[in-house]
Amino acid sequence: MRCFTVLGPSQTGKSTVVEKLGSLEGTPRKSSSPYGLNLTEFTFGNEAWCALDAPGPNEALAHAQHALLASDACILCVSSAPEEAVLAAPYLRIIEASGTPCILFVNRMDEPRGRLRDVIAALQDYASHTLLLRQIPIREGDRIIGSCDLISERAWRYREGQPSALIAIPESTAEREHEARTELLEHLSEFDDWLLEELIEDREPSSDALYAISSRVLRENRIIPVLIGAASHGNGMMRLMKALRHEAPPLGVLRQRLAHTATVDEGKLAAVSFHAYHRQNVGKTVLVRALGEGLRQGASLGGSGLGAVQSLANGRSNSAVLPAPGDVFATVKSDHLPVPSLLTAGAVVASPEWTEPPTPMLERILVPGSERDENKLSETLAKLSETDRGLKVLQEEGTGAQLVRAQGPVHLRDLCRTLAEVFHISVTDRTPSPTYRETIAKPSEVHYRHRKQTGGAGQFADVKLSIHPNARGQGFTFGETVKGGAVPRNYFPAVEAGAREAMEKGPLGFEVIDVGVTLLDGQHHTVDSSEHAFRTASKMGVRQALTEGSTVLMQPIFRTEFHIPSVYSGSLVQIVAALNGQVLGFDRDEAAKGWDIFRALVPGGALEDLARSLRSATQGIGYFSKTFDHFEELYGKEADAIVRAKEKSGTAH
Repeated sequence: MRCFTVLGPSQTGKSTVVEKLGSLEGTPRKSSSPYGLNLTEFTFGNEAWCALDAPGPNEALAHAQHALLASDACILCVSSAPEEAVLAAPYLRIIEASGTPCILFVNRMDEPRGRLRDVIAALQDYASHTLLLRQIPIREGDRIIGSCDLISERAWRYREGQPSALIAIPESTAEREHEARTELLEHLSEFDDWLLEELIEDREPSSDALYAISSRVLRENRIIPVLIGAASHGNGMMRLMKALRHEAPPLGVLRQRLAHTATVDEGKLAAVSFHAYHRQNVGKTVLVRALGEGLRQGASLGGSGLGAVQSLANGRSNSAVLPAPGDVFATVKSDHLPVPSLLTAGAVVASPEWTEPPTPMLERILVPGSERDENKLSETLAKLSETDRGLKVLQEEGTGAQLVRAQGPVHLRDLCRTLAEVFHISVTDRTPSPTYRETIAKPSEVHYRHRKQTGGAGQFADVKLSIHPNARGQGFTFGETVKGGAVPRNYFPAVEAGAREAMEKGPLGFEVIDVGVTLLDGQHHTVDSSEHAFRTASKMGVRQALTEGSTVLMQPIFRTEFHIPSVYSGSLVQIVAALNGQVLGFDRDEAAKGWDIFRALVPGGALEDLARSLRSATQGIGYFSKTFDHFEELYGKEADAIVRAKEKSGTAH
């Protein structure tokens, strides 16, 4: 079986392309994953094929990445509008990072919204590989009525619901065809000395030779050929499928590529797992592509026995099924197989770095609907994060509540639906609170005596303490200058412990940071003094001193790193400034043509708005990662509002 992925932005007709390709020579068999990955099995040219139709939203980019891991080649569907080329940038990025041979298909040419050359030029801004036209459109007025193949120099007129008709190249197209063909041959000659010599000697190379060169160049992933059509009318589908059949590399090339990337012995590479999901009353289903012989139910794969092997089309298990190299199949009771991963008989090999999905930007606390759901939620989220690497699961600081990081609103909605429909866990979500802190602005001293008399021995401790601000980031410090044994040394640790305990919650209700405490003097009693008494005296004394030290609210500041197409870099300056952030600068992303890495410092309380503004400004393409940098003072109405909200909630975050 040969396998390819069809991917691209939403509304570019990917699913229609797959449907038409699968129906060229028979009736396809289709299956779907809850995550939106559709699999279509069909026959073409007496060969078995499997098309992986990756979901289009940018929030589902991880599933497209993982599908490429199991694909011999891919088709990138793009719009015929030049201004929408930027929407394909994330897909060109992952295709080139993966090393997957790609055919670019400009779809919906029946409704062109710009010149094809402008579309290619706009897309080239995001592709390191040369985008090389293999066809040009034939126009009749404003309508595109067919295409001309630049290698065979044959022209075809589209016919609704029927194969295209062979026609002579129209005179109006001849000059453009000659120009485009010359450009095609010049680019191909860069990878073939024979062709270069033919062109220098002004000899016309044969079509068969050119097709052979094109096939080799695609298999070697040197260029990205560009084909055109309109899938909804069936236009260009046969040519696209023939290009896949004759030019897409065989399974062995994929196995070599994966083995080289993961530095694993090619001969030991048995399979690749690329997708997984949970089904009610079934459990975890893993999609696998066989890369070698010998896979069947019970066979050793990834260090344990392979579970039941199921048909993609009907989900039925058959212990006698023996997947051939290249076959795509589903397996249950194979929970030991992580996704995505490369698999040998005895081990799981980590997937390449390029399969790592974009950093999720949307943070939400999931609130279970009942105590029963609360007990199940943590375990269930852990399971889901194993099958959805775009999802990160943590705990909220202070409350321990379940915090999830999702790719965006659609991703979060799908997660909540899965929890309800598959695991019967009802949840609502809320925005997490930023982690605020407080400190003091000026030093103070306090004298505190703890005295308590009970039936037996009493409690006595007397401490004189100095409280002072520390430098930012220095944290809590403790020292002592006691003379003459007024406080025995064995009580010093208790005094420090009491001071630290007082820092857990300051006058504003938040943890206190960057404060130093010094024990200056005190008194003790030979009978009634104890570690407990001195810890209590220190805690109460420090709390009193904090109220006298001009408490200041501290907000977290995060260092953010944005990954965005360069055309959007200018808009980020205004977004960051509007959120009281500080722009640090930007550089070209050396790993992705046409992308920038933009850096800024942003207050923690603005991250939610930042994610929303970034999605809006970049059409959902841009994303950012964040790391805590430091705390800084926050004053005025904003600080007052946070303190009031804290008092009202009565909880620590």
